[in-house]
Amino acid sequence: MRRTYLGEFEELVLLMIAILDGQAYGVTVSQEIEQHTGRVVTFGAVHNTLIRLEEKGFVTSELGGATAERGGRRKRLFKVTALGKSALTDIRQLRNNLWKLMPDATLNLSGI
Repeated sequence: MRRTYLGEFEELVLLMIAILDGQAYGVTVSQEIEQHTGRVVTFGAVHNTLIRLEEKGFVTSELGGATAERGGRRKRLFKVTALGKSALTDIRQLRNNLWKLMPDATLNLSGI
């Protein structure tokens, strides 16, 4: 079976959408990634990644209600699909398996 792999930033965005659990839209995803990783991300990078994840079938989106704080504009809210959940599970399992292969002494920095 052919897999669709996630890039590192795609993984971060997809994880954040899952964490935000139905409240994920471009701005919140950007802010939360910055807050939790210390990594500065642009809205454009997140927006392009959201589109790419939707094209790959990892997320779906729908327009939320209009809000006064946004001048009556509606937010596009994102949710992780079953395929997206499967991709996150697969990447987590792969990373865990690779970490288990790491010899204990490899990251021992006490000798430096």
